[in-house]
Amino acid sequence: MQVFAAVTDGSDGGDLGFWRLPGGFDRLLAQWSAAGPIAYVEAEYFGGVGEQRAAVWADGALALGPLDEPTKKRFSRAVSPISQALRRLGARRSLGEDESETVGMGRHRSNEDWISSSAC
Repeated sequence: MQVFAAVTDGSDGGDLGFWRLPGGFDRLLAQWSAAGPIAYVEAEYFGGVGEQRAAVWADGALALGPLDEPTKKRFSRAVSPISQALRRLGARRSLGEDESETVGMGRHRSNEDWISSSAC
């Protein structure tokens, strides 16, 4: 909750279609992207079925997306929104893996787990 409070401005964050994007965070991402491209991704899965959304900011502006895939449509891992965003950041998949597996995104399943692992 502290991270959310630190990056939100209290406005509605629904303009880009993400589920949990804090209001105003897209403007902060645009500012940060002046130093290099940055992605915001969301994934929600249960029992192997779910959705992904992703966007990339570069040079202070939205450069890719927002991309999304609905739950009822199966898609190749190579064209998933998250894979496309990671490729835009320079990630390259390894043999038998997609970009998210290659960069280790599966190590944690929640924001809280990512935050606690970075506090070490």
